[in-house]
Amino acid sequence: MSDLTGELIDGRYQLIRQMASGGMASIYEAVDTRLDRKVAVKIMHSHLAQDEQFVERFIREAKAAAALSHPNIVAVQDQGWNQNGTPAVFLVMELIEGHTLREYLNERGNLSIADGITFLAPVLSALAAAHKIGIVHRDIKPENILISKEGRIKIADFGLAKGPLLGSTMTAESSVVLGSVSYLSPEQVQRGVADARSDVYSVGITAFEMFTGSKPFEGDAPIQVAYMHVNSRVPRISTLVKSVPPALDDLIYRATSANPDERPRDAALFYEELNALNPKKNQLSLELDIPIAPMRPKKEARSLRKRVKELTAAIPVPKAQETTAQIEKRKKISKRVKRNRFIALGLAIALGVFGWYALIGPGSRVVVPSTVGATQEEVQAALGPLGLTFSIAENRFSEDIAQGRVIASSPQAGGRIDQGGTVNLVISKGPERYVIPMLAGLTPQAAANLIGKLPLVKQANIEEFSSTVPKGYVIDSTPTSGEKVKRGTAITIRVSKGIEQIALASYVGKSSDQALNELSEAGFAVSSEFGFSEIRLAGEVISQKPVGGQNVNKGSVIELLVSKGSEFAYIPNVFSIDEAKAVRTLKDLGVKVVVKKIGKKVVKKVTAISPKVGTKVKRGSTVTITVG
Repeated sequence: MSDLTGELIDGRYQLIRQMASGGMASIYEAVDTRLDRKVAVKIMHSHLAQDEQFVERFIREAKAAAALSHPNIVAVQDQGWNQNGTPAVFLVMELIEGHTLREYLNERGNLSIADGITFLAPVLSALAAAHKIGIVHRDIKPENILISKEGRIKIADFGLAKGPLLGSTMTAESSVVLGSVSYLSPEQVQRGVADARSDVYSVGITAFEMFTGSKPFEGDAPIQVAYMHVNSRVPRISTLVKSVPPALDDLIYRATSANPDERPRDAALFYEELNALNPKKNQLSLELDIPIAPMRPKKEARSLRKRVKELTAAIPVPKAQETTAQIEKRKKISKRVKRNRFIALGLAIALGVFGWYALIGPGSRVVVPSTVGATQEEVQAALGPLGLTFSIAENRFSEDIAQGRVIASSPQAGGRIDQGGTVNLVISKGPERYVIPMLAGLTPQAAANLIGKLPLVKQANIEEFSSTVPKGYVIDSTPTSGEKVKRGTAITIRVSKGIEQIALASYVGKSSDQALNELSEAGFAVSSEFGFSEIRLAGEVISQKPVGGQNVNKGSVIELLVSKGSEFAYIPNVFSIDEAKAVRTLKDLGVKVVVKKIGKKVVKKVTAISPKVGTKVKRGSTVTITVG
């Protein structure tokens, strides 16, 4: 969508600048020309304005926020369609000048326990007001938690909200796509349903990130993160932050349970339990949510008193005129003063000599530069001009520093060392990874011995049938051979139980179609041959190999002999029948037909047959008919 800065929306809102833009809408700082105040105007992208579902969601956001009156919820002031100028669906909200919790976390990393509780309380208070009237936010995340310059915390973006006052047309698919997968509850991912407990889960995940500085689950693709939320348990905060109070640890752990029934039933109960951890806090306090402080510390200005003092000192003060007696007294310098001056001069010379020796002369020490993250060539280039050398004291694994680069030095950067000294370095061996050895074809004991040489955790073996690996030998492992894994990775070995044995039924006397279908479904391969039989009808199984009533390896070939019917046929009476019909009748019996023609009739009929009618002949024999 093109930038609409400068547009006058609805004849009232003058757009000043674009503050943010997303996949659905752009947000502008604007001036309400009617009331002469700054506001935030959210304008849906023009290509989505034709989609009724997106427009409905946009309007739902206005209704959701308008239905709430709470100091910690961004107030919606207006909504409508721009009829003049560029067509647009817009939403007018109060302008929050400040930053998001995401920006706060990006700069601070993680929050202390006290600061984290201070952040959570107003968020839960706002959600409690929404849950009280049946509105569920469904998209709580650090990006939707705003912190104003005045220290007020506000929840924004009720675009995914639903409730009895708002209705709901959002599908499970759209909810997952529009929501942030890192904060979605398992029931939203699996079934697309959400209630107050889903918001509690999202707040719990946000709290986990606030206290630890990281999300509980990370993945290369959103579907991987969603799968972890559904199938894995969010760890306790205490596993990453040792100083967390047990009661707070238990509360966040319950709030992030995959089972909604184990969480606090709504934000109000969550808020009460959180406040119970700090009973001294005044529940009716009218103070701001957090202390007002800039995100980055600034240099303190000199005090007014100091500046006045400096200015005063700079003003020259006229001296009073000395008398003759005062001049003579000032010129008389006693022996004691002279002695003190000589002593002071000696001390100054000694101090100068010591300073020269320590700072410039032979006694000076060199400041060690920072070498963390540098290669050995870069370290040499940095230390060489200072007259220093280096040695490798240790090689250590590191998840953060690339292989071959410096992890730490001794002395550390900023420390001092004698000229010509040696700086000891710790060099990275890269991430600690171990290659899974080739285990296929080994015995379980031999495979266990190989794994035991690595810092891996062996899980119980899994036994499975295999058509290629003999019984009692390793099929493969998880993770697979050749894969590089971290220390402590769990490895599972699959051991062959041999070829699966299946009970084979007898199909002699049954139709070949039934035998083929049932044997194929059981996992057998079927080979069919055909032959004559005087006791089996055509299509029935004469014999099978192996015979029924025994256990056979799955995948084995079952040979069937299928009946073609009797080997013999009887010559039918075809006298006085048209030539074509007689030939067709005889060929259907499986015999060869030779026709002898006599006379000049156009339509010829059978006048003789050899062998004679009723004779028993083998199929494939030759029968001669005479037509005339």
